[in-house]
Amino acid sequence: MTNQQTTTSATTSTNAAHAAAPRIRVRGLGKHFGSLEVFRNIDFDVGAREVVAIVGPSGCGKTTLLRCIDGLLPHDAGEVLVGDQLVMEPIAGVAMVFQHFGLFPWKTVFENIAYGLHMAGASKAEIERKVPEFLKMVGLDGFEKAFPYQMSGGMQQRCGLARALAVEPNVLLMDEPFAAVDAQTREILQFELLRIWQERPTAMIFVTHSIEEAVLLGHRVIVLKGRPSSIHQIINIDLPEPRTRVTLRLPRFAELREQVWSTLLREAREAEFHLER
Repeated sequence: MTNQQTTTSATTSTNAAHAAAPRIRVRGLGKHFGSLEVFRNIDFDVGAREVVAIVGPSGCGKTTLLRCIDGLLPHDAGEVLVGDQLVMEPIAGVAMVFQHFGLFPWKTVFENIAYGLHMAGASKAEIERKVPEFLKMVGLDGFEKAFPYQMSGGMQQRCGLARALAVEPNVLLMDEPFAAVDAQTREILQFELLRIWQERPTAMIFVTHSIEEAVLLGHRVIVLKGRPSSIHQIINIDLPEPRTRVTLRLPRFAELREQVWSTLLREAREAEFHLER
């Protein structure tokens, strides 16, 4: 059973995200590794034009949850549906961006982005047309022939994002994609992602350790708790759209950031209390 925080001043875009039929439905999801239960009874929806951020303590299974939703890992209980399709393995229309870039070091930027299109069955002509479009979208036009080792971490992550976006997914899953870059690059990439999402909105699940990042990017924030993990609270993020750097200075942004932080801190204290007992 989840405790969903509601607000009366949700933005129009957030309301619209909930009005449509969910793009992703997670129902009673559970996962074990042998005798270790990672999470149980995970239950939430994501709208077709909604970003849901997931935060929680280190080791609570956020990445495992995302991989189960993607079909990269089998789940042991419950179900995941993308549209009306039951997810038992990776399916078309779902793309994932990883924390450590996931690029092929022997391929150029162009070839890395083209790889996803090739695997999706795109023709050579379509690849030649689409790759430059997405290179430009993420600010990598002119770097088509570069190899990953020749680029900064931020540029490599832009390449990974372009590869995911090029297949024009219905669902975008992001596993701490900006964790491996410096703070300045991270902020730049956050606002680049917001810009791209405004241009091409889709259902997105964004796993992060950063509370500020979760509040900035998400329409809702799911807070996980405990071991095995479960949903502690779902917090509605009622910030105006589009999100910009001005958003970071809004009093409401500070209030929501504090609310998420307080929820995490309360869970940590409760867990410590139970351990002491």
